[in-house]
Amino acid sequence: MGKKRVMVPAQEVDLSTVKYEPEAIQAPHLTGFIFKFFVSIIEAPVIGSLLISYLKKKNKLVELLRNTVIPEAPMFKPEFPPQEPEHGVVTLHEDGKPEDRVESALKCLPDYDLPGSWNGNQDPPFKYWKIRDYAYAYRSGLATPSIVAERIIPIIEEFSSEKPPQPLLISFDAEEVRKQAAASTKRFEEGKPLSILDGIFMAIKDDIDCFPHPSKSRWLWSFFFFLKKLLGQTLFDVLANSQHHFVVTGGSTWMHQVRSVKKDAVCVSRLRSCGVILLGKANMHEFGMGTTGNNPNFGTARNPHAPERYTGGSSSGPAAIVASGLCSAALGTDGGGSIRIPSSLCGVVGFKTTYGRTDMEGSLCDAGTVEIIGPIASTVEDVMLVYAAILGSSLGNRKSLQPSAPCLPILSAHDGLNALESLRIGKYTAWFNDVNSTDISDKCEDILGLLCKAHGCRMVEIVIPELHEMRNAHLVSIGSEMLCSVNPDCEDGKAARMTYDTRTSLALFRSFTASDYVAAQCLRRRIMYHHMAIFKNVDVIVTPTTGMTAPVIPPSALQHGETDMQVTGDLMRFIIAANLLGLPAISVPVGFDKQGLPIGLQLIGRPWGEASLLRVASAIEELCVTSKKRPVSFYDVLRTN
Repeated sequence: MGKKRVMVPAQEVDLSTVKYEPEAIQAPHLTGFIFKFFVSIIEAPVIGSLLISYLKKKNKLVELLRNTVIPEAPMFKPEFPPQEPEHGVVTLHEDGKPEDRVESALKCLPDYDLPGSWNGNQDPPFKYWKIRDYAYAYRSGLATPSIVAERIIPIIEEFSSEKPPQPLLISFDAEEVRKQAAASTKRFEEGKPLSILDGIFMAIKDDIDCFPHPSKSRWLWSFFFFLKKLLGQTLFDVLANSQHHFVVTGGSTWMHQVRSVKKDAVCVSRLRSCGVILLGKANMHEFGMGTTGNNPNFGTARNPHAPERYTGGSSSGPAAIVASGLCSAALGTDGGGSIRIPSSLCGVVGFKTTYGRTDMEGSLCDAGTVEIIGPIASTVEDVMLVYAAILGSSLGNRKSLQPSAPCLPILSAHDGLNALESLRIGKYTAWFNDVNSTDISDKCEDILGLLCKAHGCRMVEIVIPELHEMRNAHLVSIGSEMLCSVNPDCEDGKAARMTYDTRTSLALFRSFTASDYVAAQCLRRRIMYHHMAIFKNVDVIVTPTTGMTAPVIPPSALQHGETDMQVTGDLMRFIIAANLLGLPAISVPVGFDKQGLPIGLQLIGRPWGEASLLRVASAIEELCVTSKKRPVSFYDVLRTN
């Protein structure tokens, strides 16, 4: 029997005695046949339970959850104390039209400057085309949405026909894209675009409803692509349209059999009303249960900066398609870093809003307490525009969470930039430096130094206690919620059709008890107290986004997946607080390591403090403007020459 541990109340913790302890996850790294054999063992009735119990004890899960007396009451979903209003901001009306909010967001941005290549600069530094660049090109007659669509479509199809497959999208209908693009082109011809987002191409992660979109298993996707080449476009379209099932798959091969889609998710509907062209459903780690983006069902999306490496996950397709230049933005979900991790690894911006800020209706994770829907884009200003379109709490969350009014920073005024002078940036140095390579911490440190020098910000050393407890509370919370969402289908025999790493995760999640879950929620309240105490002295908390840059894809992992808990721990090291506590956070690219792989810097803010985060993120982005690098896999679909 383990020795009982009694925690003192959170407010009595002596921070001077807190010592940072690096995380050391003890679990095997497995791929291929050995991985399949391992899964068969952990799913066995007796020996599997014994093996899971052994691994939990080795990683102190039992000690933290069952042998510990936690004095705090449980917090079953984030509860936020009242917050001070943000300064230098514009308030948005969440009950208003999305296109009106986007117009308000547009007025917050600095004056638009033509890209260097359009000003006669023959060799400008690499920059992604921004949403305002597309809008300028459409309004000036330099391009049309239909022209851009015809450049994107063959590239998407090429990705899906690779051997082995590495699709960015796992549900894609070229004719549907052409139809949307033609309608947008017509609106521009008539001088009646719906918003600055009209004609902007976006991908939607495959756990968010987007009507209409067919879902195909891996073999059916490949078969249809073969038929298109064999029969030609017209006959193929007849066949494809007869096979449409309006569904979402969550990266699986069977979800369409149990869950059909009859309408857009709320956030997708808001984008559509702004004229966004919805390109398709983006690839993802199956059911979001992984941090690498590995998906043997459809093929694993590749990192545009290094195709032999992972994108990060679980929003692998959204981050990769933005980083490759094919989309200005994408929607992802984030329950355990699933927006911020791939954004960091792919060198783009990923924004996790406060829990409850966006309506989750129409997503696979609409009943959870750690997950949000948020934007991924190549720039902070594009994140702001998309965020303005999709924000708006559900009626239930408005009553229970009582959110502050959504705001955006005024980046177009000098007074807005002056708001950075009083900014206090919290940094827990021992934690900040716990990375696989000093390239990461050094680059992040350098950028923070430049930020303080340029804007007069002040660094404040902080201590965050009980990080191990926080990680385990999040694991039990998200694991229990995931298991609850898929368990009816598992009981119906669908579990055997899941990937091996999903089945590994579910075997662990099934071992959690009701008392484990309640203990995790007691820890949630405790960790919330610690963070709210920290935010009395700082405005944002800063960390590297991930503890490592993009990991290499083992060739043996492509067919059957892999389990590597140490990589998962490295990728998730800094992102847990934003999910368990529902805090807003953003990942901003700040440079590259010695291997040329992107590095992200994470900012974590107060509840409902999105505007402050976006302001700081924009300032950091401006400091990094000359350090951008063209990805190996990049497509210039707005070229005008």
